Amino acid sequence: MPPSPPLLGARRVLTDQSGDTAPDDSGAFDDALDDAELRTARAAFTQGRRQAARSLLRHTGDDWDRRGHRLTVLAGEPYAVAWARDWLHAEPGSADAAALYALALVRRALRDKEDPGRAREACATAAALAPEDPTPWLGSLLLARTLGPEREVFAAFTELRRRHPEHHHAHHLLLARLAERPAGGRAAEDHEAYDLAELAAAEAPADSPLAVLPVVAYAERYRVLAATGLAPADPAASGHWSGPRARRILRSCFDWWLEWEHDEHPRRHIDLNHLAFALSCAGRPAEAAALFRRIGRHATRAPWSYARRDPRTAFRTARAHALGH
Repeated sequence: MPPSPPLLGARRVLTDQSGDTAPDDSGAFDDALDDAELRTARAAFTQGRRQAARSLLRHTGDDWDRRGHRLTVLAGEPYAVAWARDWLHAEPGSADAAALYALALVRRALRDKEDPGRAREACATAAALAPEDPTPWLGSLLLARTLGPEREVFAAFTELRRRHPEHHHAHHLLLARLAERPAGGRAAEDHEAYDLAELAAAEAPADSPLAVLPVVAYAERYRVLAATGLAPADPAASGHWSGPRARRILRSCFDWWLEWEHDEHPRRHIDLNHLAFALSCAGRPAEAAALFRRIGRHATRAPWSYARRDPRTAFRTARAHALGH
């Protein structure tokens, strides 16, 4: 197997207050999370009006994590390929249109509705139009993570990190793929996904959300163990978060959240859901309750869906237990 890629390198008072505490018990999960501008642009986009999306992406600028988040959400819309193609015809040199077209093809390829080679070529074309933008390489990584060999995963990740060393989505994708490597007879808490996550967290700036990567690595490893029958389908009964390394990681990541949480990060609710999941499984409801209050209505499918569980039911059950402890 190829080696893992090289990596770069006052406490907040707990309250029940949050700008968005009401849980959403009705519709489906929304990948837009709490990005109101994205939801508005997406609604216009679904009606065939691309100006709102065009303006949104232009104003996003080089906030690479936010740009990647917004483009992947827009690309998931059913007619995104057709809309992006029309946009490209109207503005042939538009890097935004090319990136959206590429990511939309990637999303279709991952659903087995598009030729992966065509999606890969579109990502390369978008990358050539905007050499400094990591987002086309995010498309390549999304594709490689599921359909490609490890060398393609590492190549795309390297290109992403060259442009944005702290790329949040990229690190999550790499860990998900790395967690699928066999343990090779090592101890339960000795896996390279954990090593990579801790190294990335240690080498990132103190306020970087990559600090939560070790918790993400544990969730991804549990996903793999449960899928292969090596861990029970009930994560709370698995003992996966009971070892000394897991306990240290949970304490460290929760402490980081208390001190450094950035309310403006576009994917912060993904981190919050992973933390709440881990603390719930580890039998720490008081700490999990603080996270559920912060999550509010923004539950995410992963990691609640792991072990083939219904994510909405799993989230609601864990939340009710934590808030009623």
